[in-house]
Amino acid sequence: MGAFCSLKNLCEYETSKVVRFQSVSYGSLKWTFHMVVFLYVCYVLVTDKRYQKKDSVISSIHTKVKGVVQTDSRIWDTAEYTIPMQVSLNIFNAVCSSDVSCEKGHMNPQSNGIQTGRCVKYNATIKTCEVSAWCPVESMKGAPVPAVLKSAENFTVLIKNNIHFPKFNHTARNFSPKLNISCTFNKITAPACPIFQLGDILRTTGENFSEMAIQYFLFILIVKRCKQWNCSSFKG
Repeated sequence: MGAFCSLKNLCEYETSKVVRFQSVSYGSLKWTFHMVVFLYVCYVLVTDKRYQKKDSVISSIHTKVKGVVQTDSRIWDTAEYTIPMQVSLNIFNAVCSSDVSCEKGHMNPQSNGIQTGRCVKYNATIKTCEVSAWCPVESMKGAPVPAVLKSAENFTVLIKNNIHFPKFNHTARNFSPKLNISCTFNKITAPACPIFQLGDILRTTGENFSEMAIQYFLFILIVKRCKQWNCSSFKG
């Protein structure tokens, strides 16, 4: 008899009875809770990316310009077309009318030396505070038109960008070590090449090289171009 009861108990099963009732307050609370959980998950995964580990980056950028230009009987190479920044007359604030305007011993960051306290002639129309400095000082004349190095649009610029994550001991660069370094950047044939032509950089930004070469500097052009790079190291 006991064995029969045990066999009967094995054939039994339980089921839950669900009662559905309408309640605006409980229904609103339920869907509000679901929405809060959904938004939090979206924030963690999409916006904050808390599933990723983060680390500060150590970056180094190296640029190198190559090219040769001939102007009349002179040949310009890398050592000659790298010059100090020229200062325009519109920001030169050492113009004076008498010795009273010049403070002896004063050193202006935009000047070439220490003022002697004398107001001397700079040219036929302008007087400037005399300074004690190496001679000759940097030229204040306007840039020649057309540009002396207008053929420099064929110069190439190599941009090396290395980044290192100390926490993960991971180093990355903007091009593969196996890349043929004799390439020149092209959107179709060589999109990963880190060597750019100055003329292509200016044409991409909608500027004219012949006009820009008179006043602007190479560093400004490089930064403008690099803003279009995708520097994200995350792949997923």
